Amino acid sequence: MPPRAILIAGPTASGKSALALAVAQRIGGAVLNADSMQVYRDLRVITARPTPEEERLVPHLLFGHVDAAVNYSVGRWLADFAATLLDLDARGVTPVIAGGTGMYFKAALYGLSDIPAVPEEVRARVRAAAAGKTPQELHAELAARDPETAARLRPTDPQRILRALEVLTATGKPLASFQGPRSAPLLDASACPSFFLAPERESLYARIDARFDRMMEKGALDEVAALRDRRLDPALPAMRAHGVPHLVAFLDGRMKLEEAVMRGKLDTRRYAKRQFTFARHQLPGFQWLSGAAPEAELNAALNALA
Repeated sequence: MPPRAILIAGPTASGKSALALAVAQRIGGAVLNADSMQVYRDLRVITARPTPEEERLVPHLLFGHVDAAVNYSVGRWLADFAATLLDLDARGVTPVIAGGTGMYFKAALYGLSDIPAVPEEVRARVRAAAAGKTPQELHAELAARDPETAARLRPTDPQRILRALEVLTATGKPLASFQGPRSAPLLDASACPSFFLAPERESLYARIDARFDRMMEKGALDEVAALRDRRLDPALPAMRAHGVPHLVAFLDGRMKLEEAVMRGKLDTRRYAKRQFTFARHQLPGFQWLSGAAPEAELNAALNALA
């Protein structure tokens, strides 16, 4: 029997999309997105989504299907993923799940904490109260009301801090109190070949810088300008995609373009470091590929399973 799915994780700019496409072409499968920024239709260039030409070679699913105004979450991705997985199963198509969002892989393989839904009116009230506050100020507010959850969050992560404040306001209980029992996993980890691309760090950082330059050449600034013109809440995930806040600052006259590009590259490098750390501690069943010849390594592993 073929595997239920093939999983390809890795840091940004490591070559996951190209490898997933090659594998999907080889097995007649479909590429299924597991990147929290590539879900947004507004962000094709700045998130390095697969090109239209690549998308025509094999089915690409859960890419660009969410509007930037939506506060998309791992829970919503998991629901979309479950429906997509059922459809592919019915058609006998093996998904090649590729992306850099470790929480998506963890949720699919090990389930998700059962956190109550936050009513939209509560979400709006919390975000209105947070408008204009720095992430550090929001973290201090959370620490005063919910020190246990605040201790688990970085003071520079406004999206998760806001999420914790929303849950606390809606339920009266700390977010940490819901992070015990988990939902049933959608994938059987033992039946899914799982890989993590791990290029050498300096090589990866050079690729990150070169890719950011290519994205700028291909119209990333115009894409961000169109997003800025929508005047969306800056705390929304799409507004915090790597490079977006700094390019918005340039468009607003608050930063020089050279500095905006430099900061975008630096943020992306820091994110790649966190992706390595997450995979090392949270994705224990993944086979690490060196990155020197990942397709050959992955093919050898798949052939050994056949």
